[in-house]
Amino acid sequence: MTDDPVLRASDADRDRVAAVLGEALATGRLTSVEHADRLDAAYTAKTVGELVPLTRDLPEVTASHVPSVVEQQTIDSKFSKVIRKGRWVASRHTKLSATFGALIVDLSEAVLPGREITIEADARFSKMIVRVPDNARVIDEGASMFGKRNVSGGSEGDGPLIRIAGRSMFSKVIVSRGVSDWNLR
Repeated sequence: MTDDPVLRASDADRDRVAAVLGEALATGRLTSVEHADRLDAAYTAKTVGELVPLTRDLPEVTASHVPSVVEQQTIDSKFSKVIRKGRWVASRHTKLSATFGALIVDLSEAVLPGREITIEADARFSKMIVRVPDNARVIDEGASMFGKRNVSGGSEGDGPLIRIAGRSMFSKVIVSRGVSDWNLR
């Protein structure tokens, strides 16, 4: 990021600030409310000068300290039930894969690395459940064959954009904001 505060901020500048804020949340330096407020300010910032105060009181995160899973990770369930919930670092591109099992992923408390992430949900003879944050905008770009796909996260909200892609065969894929007919506990 350049030092000139009047220059327009780039997406890369905003993403670097988001990485610092995400690390601060994961290490307990920021509360979830502080993180959400600062992240919102980061992604609405127009100039570099608006980004500087957001991380002034936080340690700098260098490329070597940013988790390698930030760009891409896979969560896999084969012949078993896997649950990912609580505070964890999601990736820009997260591949969910379930074969003859169950996979439950809760993003409501996860540290999201940016304003847009893609979930590739591939299920075969399985049940897959994804809980998104309350303020998320969700776009379904996936397909299903001989199964059920219920993506009800909605398209309205001021939070992150979550794209749900992937294919399911002989499976049930549920994406929602709340816990209604399924159990994360």
